[in-house]
Amino acid sequence: MQDLSIFYLRFYMNQLFHFLERYTDFVILGLLGLLSVICVWKAIERIMFYSKVDISKYSTLEELEIDLTHNLTTLSTIGSNTPYIGLLGTVIGILLTFYNLGQSGGDIDAAAIMVNLSLALKATAAGILVAIIAMVFYNGFGRKVEENKLKWLALQAKNHQAV
Repeated sequence: MQDLSIFYLRFYMNQLFHFLERYTDFVILGLLGLLSVICVWKAIERIMFYSKVDISKYSTLEELEIDLTHNLTTLSTIGSNTPYIGLLGTVIGILLTFYNLGQSGGDIDAAAIMVNLSLALKATAAGILVAIIAMVFYNGFGRKVEENKLKWLALQAKNHQAV
C-alpha cells in the first residue's frame, strides 16, 4: 500500500512539474503584460484628466482630492506587487531547473543549468520593469495632485481676500 502511495505521489509531482514547465512563462509574463497595459491605460486616463481639470469648480479640497487621486491606488498597487509576481516566476523557474537536474540521473550539464537559470530570471526583470514604470507614473501624478491642491488653496485665499 505504501509503495502505491509513493507511486501516486511521484506521478502527481511529475504531472505538476510538467504543468509548471509548460505554463509558468505564459501565466507570469501574461499577468505582467496585462498589468503593464492596465498601468499605461490608467496613466493615460490621469494625463487626460489633469490636462482638463478646472480646480475653480471644486467647492472643497476634499472633493478635489478625491478626483485628483482617482486610479492612483491602482498604479501604486501595480508598482509594489509586480516585482513579487516576477520573483514568483523566477522561483518556479529555479525549482524546475533543480527538478530537471534531479531527474537527469546525475548527468550535470553546467551550460544547460546556466541557460535555465538565466531564463528563470527574465520574470523578475519583467516584474521590476513594470514596477519602475508604474512608480514613475505614480510619483509624477502624486506631485501633480499636490500642485493642484496648492493651486486650489491659493485660489481660495485670493477669493477670500477679494471679499
